[in-house]
Amino acid sequence: MKLNFADFVSKFPPVSMPVTLGEDTHHLFSTENPPLPEALISTYIQPTEAAVADDAFTEYVPCFAIDNTKEFIALVWWKAELMNYEYVLATFNIRGELIDREVIAYTRIEDGKVHRAVATINGEFELDIALGTSYGSEDLLDPSTSRTLHLEILASGEIA
Repeated sequence: MKLNFADFVSKFPPVSMPVTLGEDTHHLFSTENPPLPEALISTYIQPTEAAVADDAFTEYVPCFAIDNTKEFIALVWWKAELMNYEYVLATFNIRGELIDREVIAYTRIEDGKVHRAVATINGEFELDIALGTSYGSEDLLDPSTSRTLHLEILASGEIA
């Protein structure tokens, strides 16, 4: 059976904003939503990513569809790799063609440092992202590495 874009979108429950995505938010999504099947990943997710092949331990969990979008479909999924966890926001047109894609929250462990980003999406489709780094087993972010980004999903579906 061939899966289509409607099958892909149906894996993402619609959610009204605001939503905050942080380091532990994936637990809620992974208990409610099963991982995406390989056929949907290879058709709708991997073409949007770099040409690096996933290993057998990489998993994609659908999180939600942003409710009340008009000209585009906005989906968020969680990608789990070894030492790298990301929330990805992707927008598609109604034909299933990618408009834009952005990693909006993450936890990445590299060289004894833990890099984190936490994102909040509000009802106007604006994203506030707080980024920072901690060292070793420390949970506290180093203030000198902390910063914020502000993005928004435009009416065209572009993320800017």
